[in-house]
Amino acid sequence: MPLFNHRTLTQYLIEQRRSFPAAKGELNALILDVSMACKAIARSVAFGALGDPSTRDMGKAPVAGPPPADGMPAMLGSISNEIFVRTTEWSGNLAGMASEEVAAPLQIPPGYIRGKYLLLFDPLDGSDNIDVNVSVGSIFSILRLPEDPEKPESAPGRDVTVADFLQPGTQQVAAGYALYGPTTMLVLTVGNGVVGFTLDPNLGEFRLTHADIRVPEDTEEFAINSSNARFWEPPVKRYVDECLAGKTGPRGKDFNMRWIASMVAEAHRILMRGGVFLNPRDMRESTAPGRLRLLFEANPVAFLMEQAGGRASTGRKSILAVRPTHLHQSIGLVFGSKNEVARIERYHADNAGRDTPSPLFSERSLFRD
Repeated sequence: MPLFNHRTLTQYLIEQRRSFPAAKGELNALILDVSMACKAIARSVAFGALGDPSTRDMGKAPVAGPPPADGMPAMLGSISNEIFVRTTEWSGNLAGMASEEVAAPLQIPPGYIRGKYLLLFDPLDGSDNIDVNVSVGSIFSILRLPEDPEKPESAPGRDVTVADFLQPGTQQVAAGYALYGPTTMLVLTVGNGVVGFTLDPNLGEFRLTHADIRVPEDTEEFAINSSNARFWEPPVKRYVDECLAGKTGPRGKDFNMRWIASMVAEAHRILMRGGVFLNPRDMRESTAPGRLRLLFEANPVAFLMEQAGGRASTGRKSILAVRPTHLHQSIGLVFGSKNEVARIERYHADNAGRDTPSPLFSERSLFRD
């Protein structure tokens, strides 16, 4: 296809902005900064164990927190975090940011202009896959800085607090991810559908290659870590058992099972061809609602899925409706083809009120041989 048929990310964002004449371009500029960070991370990941000479001084002194542990995944995770922060903090579009790698919010350094947006990101999702050369990615979410009703003059320009980030997923103004695989892709929503861009290595530009990504309503493919089956709640076990029963079972059709153990790669596969992903709440810890980060993983994935015609849920209600209670809150997550997610929600509703087996006396019991 001729080169001019593929718009650049910049051209796409300019077109989107034309629908909002009052917009000043800060969101566009922030997304372009994020895309630049993703290009730099893609380069570092591509060098792998050889080491990217352009980042040889990074990863030694992280933005915050202790030095990274030994090993390529930890080092690349630290480098990726540094790239995200240094690429986005300077331009005057951000009020503050939060990283999955850092416990507390990150402030914009003194001397830099502060803007009205909040950036949340997981700089290198699925980094444990790096050692075996499986696709990894970066995932991000953008919110507006809430105004303080008692001090309206303090926003923007003030230091950000944890409370500023505790907004439900419905408040996201943009979300997306970069996938570092055979090609580098950036998948994005600004609340007007989902589009995908592929990095052109000759031009160094993200070019629009997937103009209107839609998740099929039905599927014959699911993804779950079956090694945790003994911890699943009854509705999840029921769903998986029915899928595994195939054509002779209650579903009357065969299902394929997939598991990559990289949130970005799992989401990308489902956006490209459908499917359902389950990382549900289980019975290992009765007080823990799940194992994925709500603000850094579940919310941006949920926004993308629902903008593409899919659905994302805790199994009991929409992920986007969950009001966060703390910055690194974990949650159970089910997303993908909406009819399958709706079925899983229905199974949870059917099971509501029934006694859930105590994890002490399940298959992981202290009394098991």
